[in-house]
Amino acid sequence: MKEILLCLSFALIVGLLMSRIAKKVGLPAVTAYLITGLLIGPFVLGRLRIAGVGFNSLDQVEAFSIISQVALGFIAFAIGNEFRLHDLKSMGKQAITVGILQAVITTIVVDIALVLLHYINPSIISLSSAITLGAIAAATAPAATLMVVRQYKAEGPLTKLLLMVVAIDDAVGLIVFALSFGIATALESGAISITSVLVEPIMEIVLSCVLGVVAGYVLTILEKYFHSRSKRMSLAVGFVLLTTGLSMMEFDVSGVHLGFSLLLVCMITGTVFCNTCEASEELMGRVERWTSPLNVLFFIISGAELDLNILTNPMVLLIGIVYIAFRSTGKISGAYISCKMTHCKEEIQKHLGITLLPQAGVALGMAATAASLSDGAIVRNIVLFSVLVYELVGPTLTKRSLIAAGEIKLDGRVSSRELNKEKEATIITKDKK
Repeated sequence: MKEILLCLSFALIVGLLMSRIAKKVGLPAVTAYLITGLLIGPFVLGRLRIAGVGFNSLDQVEAFSIISQVALGFIAFAIGNEFRLHDLKSMGKQAITVGILQAVITTIVVDIALVLLHYINPSIISLSSAITLGAIAAATAPAATLMVVRQYKAEGPLTKLLLMVVAIDDAVGLIVFALSFGIATALESGAISITSVLVEPIMEIVLSCVLGVVAGYVLTILEKYFHSRSKRMSLAVGFVLLTTGLSMMEFDVSGVHLGFSLLLVCMITGTVFCNTCEASEELMGRVERWTSPLNVLFFIISGAELDLNILTNPMVLLIGIVYIAFRSTGKISGAYISCKMTHCKEEIQKHLGITLLPQAGVALGMAATAASLSDGAIVRNIVLFSVLVYELVGPTLTKRSLIAAGEIKLDGRVSSRELNKEKEATIITKDKK
């Protein structure tokens, strides 16, 4: 117990100090936390085996997975706050269309690239693994995106659409992965299971939505019995912990394996709560401040989980580079095409795709499922490699895109969007005179 407390406190303090250094060189705090995790993880400082100083092994990092799960629950709950009715009325159709199309286009682009690689040299990657990786490519990490938005107080149409799309992406990714993995399994076994391909993923989404709606309404009802701000915040925190715990349950009914999506359950809970509770805006802000240290630890642990041994395998690096190149192409082109189709503003068309590049937890979960394939280990290693690259580079790219779109203020100055509005207002005023 003593070592656990020392390890967590050491990680938190070092991570915060690293964020100060990152700020001076213009890097997002998320990147600093991930680098901290790498430095104090099993492959650097952890090799010294000093009790309470860093993570000494991947097994020790895995022991802290409950912190990561809880942090993801709060992150999804906060993203639910973006689905307020007035936003859904103005951007709901765009968000759904963009969320679905960019994910499908990314899967198709990566599938084509890796399937061609398979036919050029079948020994490099199997057809089943190529198809599975294409589906995993659709997944986007909401955590890093939300942290960048919070740190720089980004605000505007691109930010609103981005947060909606990364939330929708989870549901779309589940279906795309289930279909592709079902086809991949059929290719290896010669038999296809409708239950695993269609029934189980659809039931997971339905059950997650039902649990989220119920939790959100019950939370709203119970909030009315408390008038103290601290008690209302404590109740909200308790409900996020409850929904996170419930979403980890799995069970079998008549041969069908059923479970929940943690991100989807907590996101729906947040969405229902923010649309039914009058005090939700203030409570969301208070919960966000309470969970700040938890989010720091989440990214540090995520950095420590990255297995640097994969960098010694040339085959993983080769396929990983192809995967990253074509996934990036798919996300950027998919977002541009879908934004163009839904008549989004030009700034959104240009910059949304880059902000969708980060990839982490959901993709790793899919890779773990793909371990049952004949060369499932290489799928996991390729995803690990891509996560290493995307999580270190993605937050910075997201920041730059939001700056370019004029939705982040720099050094206390007004954003370029606000400057343009002021110029337009001045021109209109002069014309009236």
